[in-house]
Amino acid sequence: MENKIVNRILKETNVPNLLDILVNLDSPDLQSLLLEVYKEKTKKLTPKYLMEQYKQNRYVKKANVDTQKSLEFDRLAFSLLPKDFEVIELSPVAPLGSASIMGFVDQNNILSTIRNNEVCSDSTNILALESALKRKKFKNNSKLLQEKVKLVASHRIVRCQVFKNIPHAFAHFRLFSLTTAGRDTGSFMFEVDSISEHISYFINLFTQLSKIELKINNIHVFLRVFDKTKTEIIKNLIDQLSKKHPKITFKIDETGKSNYYQNLGYQIHAENNQKEMLLLVDGGFTNWTQKLSSNNKERFLISGLGGERLIYCFGVN
Repeated sequence: MENKIVNRILKETNVPNLLDILVNLDSPDLQSLLLEVYKEKTKKLTPKYLMEQYKQNRYVKKANVDTQKSLEFDRLAFSLLPKDFEVIELSPVAPLGSASIMGFVDQNNILSTIRNNEVCSDSTNILALESALKRKKFKNNSKLLQEKVKLVASHRIVRCQVFKNIPHAFAHFRLFSLTTAGRDTGSFMFEVDSISEHISYFINLFTQLSKIELKINNIHVFLRVFDKTKTEIIKNLIDQLSKKHPKITFKIDETGKSNYYQNLGYQIHAENNQKEMLLLVDGGFTNWTQKLSSNNKERFLISGLGGERLIYCFGVN
């Protein structure tokens, strides 16, 4: 076992197989045991301890953004959505394993709870669950089977990893997410149509940010092609997007690989008043609804924008 802390604990308890015992407990039994442990531990805590935690614990500190400005951003973003997108309010917690099973994220980077849940670290994982549930209802209806499920959420998430080299990265923040779920229609058309809609939506949103005193300069959109057999299709898509948005720079990126996205992804970067070129939107196609529905014909596009980072970095002043 590589975890030195766990090794030390096992040695000090003189129960070398303690971890195996706990892992192999039924979830309800483990939950009951841990609830009792924390119940007893909290009896020893003091108000002084609470104050120290509130000052030092990065997970519980207040958000680093103007709440009114955040609400203004959400209102603007929601008002510009195409009519067939459904805005939903998500729970603060998700099923245990939502991030690690879907997105192959290390569970140590997730705030797990002792009630067999985890604090939501990526709303697109949960939108995948909701989309798969909605799509499942279409299973026996050939007409509805071709309908897309389009969902939107603005949701506060918590992430445990520390990003030392990324400015304005916070432990918790609001993530504005778009997802489109549907069935493969052939010729890569579902992918082209869906990603074009997401990109156009964000461009439209960014060009209207002056309404809430935010300013974005020099928008660059990178189409990231992970399946080079689709390169010509994406070049045609870039031509179409360039005609539709002549003031935006579009580029194709075939240099990278992704363990997260399949076939196609995209990023939107822009420059703020301090001449910093920052990543604003990251998105792409995943196999999450395929896995959830056990159907390889399912397609799922996700897009995420850190609304608070946008507000923090792109204020007019």
